[in-house]
Amino acid sequence: MPNPLIQLGFEIPFDRIEAEHVEPAIDELLANARKAVDAIVSHSGERSYDDTLGALEDATEALERAMTTVGHLESVATTDALRDAYNATIPKVSAFWSELAMNERLYDAVRAFSETNEASSLDPTRKRFVEKTLDDFRRHGAELEGEDKAKLQAMEVELTTLTTQFSQNVLDETNAFELVVSDEAQLAGLPESAKQAAAENAKAKGLEGWRFTLQAPSMIPVLTYLDDAGIRERVWRAYNTRAVSGERDNRPVVARILELRREKAELLGYRDFSDLVTEDRMAKEGAKAQEFVDDLHAKTKAAFERENTELDAFRRELEGDDAPSIDPWDTAYYAEKQRQAKYDFDEEELRPYFPLDNVLEGLFATAQALYRVKIVEREAVAWDPGVRSYGIHEPDGSMIAAFYVDLFPRENKRGGAWMNALISVAHADDEPKPNLGLFCANVNPPVGGKPALLTHREVETLFHEFGHLLHHCFSRVAVRSLAGTNVAWDFVELPSQIMENWCWERSGLDLFAAHYEAGERIPDELYEKMVRARTYRAANAQMRQLGFASIDLALHRDYDASRDGDAMAYARAKLQAFSPTTLPDDYAMLAGFTHVFAHPVGYASGYYSYKWAEVLDADAFTRFKREGITNPSVGGAFREAILSKGNSEDPAKLYEAFMGRGPELEPLLERAGLR
Repeated sequence: MPNPLIQLGFEIPFDRIEAEHVEPAIDELLANARKAVDAIVSHSGERSYDDTLGALEDATEALERAMTTVGHLESVATTDALRDAYNATIPKVSAFWSELAMNERLYDAVRAFSETNEASSLDPTRKRFVEKTLDDFRRHGAELEGEDKAKLQAMEVELTTLTTQFSQNVLDETNAFELVVSDEAQLAGLPESAKQAAAENAKAKGLEGWRFTLQAPSMIPVLTYLDDAGIRERVWRAYNTRAVSGERDNRPVVARILELRREKAELLGYRDFSDLVTEDRMAKEGAKAQEFVDDLHAKTKAAFERENTELDAFRRELEGDDAPSIDPWDTAYYAEKQRQAKYDFDEEELRPYFPLDNVLEGLFATAQALYRVKIVEREAVAWDPGVRSYGIHEPDGSMIAAFYVDLFPRENKRGGAWMNALISVAHADDEPKPNLGLFCANVNPPVGGKPALLTHREVETLFHEFGHLLHHCFSRVAVRSLAGTNVAWDFVELPSQIMENWCWERSGLDLFAAHYEAGERIPDELYEKMVRARTYRAANAQMRQLGFASIDLALHRDYDASRDGDAMAYARAKLQAFSPTTLPDDYAMLAGFTHVFAHPVGYASGYYSYKWAEVLDADAFTRFKREGITNPSVGGAFREAILSKGNSEDPAKLYEAFMGRGPELEPLLERAGLR
């Protein structure tokens, strides 16, 4: 049988891909890519787009597709053999990308083409691609000499290896923890849905009682509702001290990643890693990103302090004036009690109205109404029996994209929620080809014979990831490298975060929110409670994100190990200003901060992007509110200006094309109740 990874078509044969295929396929595809690059640089005569930039796009496509597929499988269906094979290929592929970025002859070829008459007469998208390619070469070391090039290449390989190790350590540490409770009395306060899930989890492991893990659907109810403070503390500490000891100790990994990033930035002539990263983003420089974070912090601080003072007072009302200070594992617990007292609102009251199938139908109905498409389930081979696949069709019946949906936790699947672009195509009007993607989450599975009933936050998560997916699926960009979600990192969250707004609008919820038994819509009284409670502790929620953004920037702008010591202690001290409670001395959130350390770049120096894009989404949604949240003319304008354009134009111009002006901060502050 031929190796299925060598020529991946649109229908990926997930059922035939084995660990033994990975290394041979990647080795062959690397060899093919190198031959193609050699042909580009060996070309004689005047340069053309097709034999330079176009050929470069073609040279790496098969390799990119295979590595994306293998990386995806390692994140959703990992085995020891697959992990070993994937880890063995990472240094090779990283070395190739580093070689490519520093290939002086290739850089010369692109520069030579950029000076031709053809280059000056290219359409705007291809002209932007030429400019960005030259910038990327420079940022990746093409202009370095001799030993510096070799040094940078070695750094890139080591960074890729270390960040993969970081991610795998977090996954393994998360899976290693379990808490089995045998006395039901210790579960007082826990919602029945969470108890049932824990009982079924224990049964699946051949255990008696109730089993809890560090997966979000298991951990969050414990921290939010469980009366037993000792168990809350144990779970909170386990989560926030992952990967700080033994074979899976991420502390030296973090230290080395930070050291390499600093050295890389200095080698390339930047003040720090944040300047290297943000140069190609909307912020343009680390100082501007820091200024943005500091400004929001200042606008949030008073409300943040007021919320925490009120929560302390609330606990004393419940337990007397001598009640102890609130510890980190108490915050969610007392906050939920205060929210119920203030608004007579319990998040669990909403769960029966969010059966998973209804939520998916409503999610698709929202997109269908806004963008005049049809989403239809399709037959496709997947990596797990629980995965579904769908096609997105235009009114004429043509399928413009397909995607997979993988929503429940498994031990062979990493935590969190994400979108992945499996196949991005260069769009051509005369021969359109579909994009292929997926979105994953880890929501509450079905328990007690009931359908999977989601929390409102889980519903928001699905809408968020589907927004990313639509950005990928609706791409109509002629250059693959500029297509879909290949945009500035501080712009990429706009299409995802704006989708969350439909989870708060009555007309949006009425598309899907219905009681799983009675079929009735969310009662007006419950909906009004939910809306009133929306801004409850909004300053704390905002400060949490700003804290992550601030420590990310501090580590990549200011931190010096020789001066500041251990990164864990440094981060803990910095994050204290953003925490509602005193953080314990062993708090090691940094060792599990996958956003920043599980990828060579990822959200490193870019965590601020969530808040940056939230400013954009709150502002942009004002147009939908004004003209109709399912108005297809507004949806069409958003699709045309934002979702279809990828990175074919400057994101600031794309935003202005949709709104007719630049972004304004006020809508975010108003939505959060900070105005």
